[in-house]
Amino acid sequence: MDNKIIRNVVVFIVVVILSGWIGVLVDSVLTEQPKGDSPGMGIWLVTPMLAAITMTIFSKGNWNDLGFKPNFKRNIKWYFIAALVFPVVTSIVLIIGVITDWIDLSTLDLRPFILVFSSTLLFNFIKNIFDGTPLFSYLTPKLVKLNFNDWKIYLTVGSVWGIWHLPYFLVFLPETDIQAVLPVSRAITIIIMIITMILWSVMFIELYRVTKSIWPGVVLHMVEDSLINPLVISGFISIAAGKEILISPIIGIITSILYLLIGLGIRTYRIQASRKTVNSE
Repeated sequence: MDNKIIRNVVVFIVVVILSGWIGVLVDSVLTEQPKGDSPGMGIWLVTPMLAAITMTIFSKGNWNDLGFKPNFKRNIKWYFIAALVFPVVTSIVLIIGVITDWIDLSTLDLRPFILVFSSTLLFNFIKNIFDGTPLFSYLTPKLVKLNFNDWKIYLTVGSVWGIWHLPYFLVFLPETDIQAVLPVSRAITIIIMIITMILWSVMFIELYRVTKSIWPGVVLHMVEDSLINPLVISGFISIAAGKEILISPIIGIITSILYLLIGLGIRTYRIQASRKTVNSE
């Protein structure tokens, strides 16, 4: 194994995990900060990307690993797929929920929902350049070079993504938002969300690996935040008590299984495409 790569991976993961707690410390000094929009939350959000860029500069790393190029050629279909994944899966989940009487759509008013969805796209696009993206782009290629197999990559990146969110779930996120998603304690929410992120990370990682670009993943994440968060948190749908863990568009088991299957499907495509390339050479 390359000791330089190991060092960079360890330093990067440590910086990522500590970034949120540094943000919490800053907010504790700068009192009376707005909830959900504080300097500390900003530090938490942007530090991983800044760390990835800084480490690439000083270690003279490969800028292509960061995936800043859109690589539109041969990848347009993946941009469309990224834009459609969450609407399609969410529709399937809602249909299952209605059939089983686990989800009530009587409060779903499409006009204001579409307005909320469309009005948050730009903000979420910018935000998601930072949210998780450095893990999928900077960290994933390093783990590949360290000969991690796909399953270890998913587990490592997904776990770091989840642990990075600890300050968010424990401090930054309002209690009302947590209760709207799953009416349990923050501790249980954290466990469920970390597992969810590990499962969802397969889709984000594979989308990056098949396109060599961060931008399809940013589009994917943008649509997610603009679609399912207001759908659940803003009360556009109602989920039967006790069924959230099964059918919630955010943390439901059924939902996560569907996203895992999509991620594994992209993985299968990537492997087959790689074999075809090797055979044609």
